[in-house]
Amino acid sequence: MQEEPIDPFTGDPADPAAELDDADDDVESDPLTEAERQDVLEDLSDLEIYQALLSPTGIRGLVIECEDCHEPHYFDWDLLRGNLRHLLTSGRPRVHEPAYDPDPDHYVTWEYARGYADGVHDTLTEGTDDDPS
Repeated sequence: MQEEPIDPFTGDPADPAAELDDADDDVESDPLTEAERQDVLEDLSDLEIYQALLSPTGIRGLVIECEDCHEPHYFDWDLLRGNLRHLLTSGRPRVHEPAYDPDPDHYVTWEYARGYADGVHDTLTEGTDDDPS
């Protein structure tokens, strides 16, 4: 299974982003700290749960408010997963690559997804605690 989106310009000598690759080679990036690495691993784990719970309801991914441009970016599950894995291996985030022409009704925020998962968890565990009354 392909973990990352396929680059349509792979092997193309006229790749418009070829110069960007050269610029990236000159930039040394610091590896993630252990705490940052753990945060990304937790995000990946959470993402699996959110996708399992929300995909059947028609949710296609998450919307994230971009800190650079202050615009919402819509990421489908696979693209976000690929971005997080890239961050783990390279120590650098990817360039903005949001979904093309997304329907905002099919995306939720991390906070919504977390609250939804917490609600499902609470509902499933309700009544399983020892009730002293």
